[in-house]
Amino acid sequence: MPNLLKSVADRASGLSRKTALYAGNAFDRVFRAASLVQAGQTPFETLYSDGLVSLRYYPPLAEDFIELDDTVIPVERQTYRTPIVIIPPLAVNMLIYDLFPQRSLVRFLRAKGFEVYLIDWGVPTRAHSHYNLHTYVAELLPAYLNRVREHSGEQELSLHGWSLGGMFTLFYSALSNDQHVRNAIVLGSPIDSHASGILGLLNQRMADVAEFVRNRTGFRIHNVKPHWFHTPGWANTIGFKLTNPIASVMSYWELVVRLGDREFVTNHATTSAFLDRMVAYPGGIIQDTVVRVWIDNQLSKGDIQIGDDIARLENVNANLLAIAGSEDTMVTPGAAERVMDHVSSKDKTFRVVPGGHMGILAGSKAPKESWLELAEWLAERSGGRLHHS
Repeated sequence: MPNLLKSVADRASGLSRKTALYAGNAFDRVFRAASLVQAGQTPFETLYSDGLVSLRYYPPLAEDFIELDDTVIPVERQTYRTPIVIIPPLAVNMLIYDLFPQRSLVRFLRAKGFEVYLIDWGVPTRAHSHYNLHTYVAELLPAYLNRVREHSGEQELSLHGWSLGGMFTLFYSALSNDQHVRNAIVLGSPIDSHASGILGLLNQRMADVAEFVRNRTGFRIHNVKPHWFHTPGWANTIGFKLTNPIASVMSYWELVVRLGDREFVTNHATTSAFLDRMVAYPGGIIQDTVVRVWIDNQLSKGDIQIGDDIARLENVNANLLAIAGSEDTMVTPGAAERVMDHVSSKDKTFRVVPGGHMGILAGSKAPKESWLELAEWLAERSGGRLHHS
């Protein structure tokens, strides 16, 4: 009898501890989520800001080794001659580039011996509704790349762009004829938007409707003030999650099931900090991308209108590494691969890696599936080692 009572007491005690653990994790996830977030821990310096857009520089790491998932990587003290500039898309916050200490693209690139800069587009308000492709590609981007050149002392640069950031990279190179863009890495950037699976079919139907409306009424989306197309951050968060609604729901269901796993709860809070804090799209960008990229599919023919100018992809001659995600429903491999048909780059590579639109940049498989190869690809094309840092 005493043994039975002790067994019951031990089980009750175990259940009590488990209940307390679940309750504590649930409370922290709901009410103290910010304390769980691991993103944004790599130190950086803000070299310049105009009040909206800022330029970051990631100085040499203090540690001698970093962890990349379950791999230990030595920090290289000799840097490559050619700096890399990360050009993010709009709507996202910068946490995606420094998501976890063990899965941080900026920390990894710095450890691999690259001078790392990042252009933070900031949080646009309705006062920035008039910002369009020309604003970013022909005005802001050239100015900030010049600041990178001034700070680094190097003219040749490597540009890294994900999603719309990849399009900015291509558009800038095509429009400016900047011969000092040595390397261009673009991830998940649509060149043939009508070839992008179900979304591509929707774009084709939209194009049919748009042509009908134009012919019958003469109406143009660009005739409307861009203020009306300003898209707040919360709308972008919903839109991004709706691209894969089942995964979004399952994410929270898994959180409930694994509430006892503190590491999982912390990881969930960190990922959500990125997804739930998306920022606004300026109305002018919405007008330009909806009409010229999605409906008219101008890039599939190799050029696109940027303001009053035409950016021609045949002007792009930098070494090119283009990456697409095998599970990306927003920009399928078929939509991304067309870049290979239009650029003039003699050294160009197209790769399909596991993951969706976000996964190819910072998903759990990204370090081993693309980051290591990216670092090797860059190292061979970055002009050799420069100095000790």
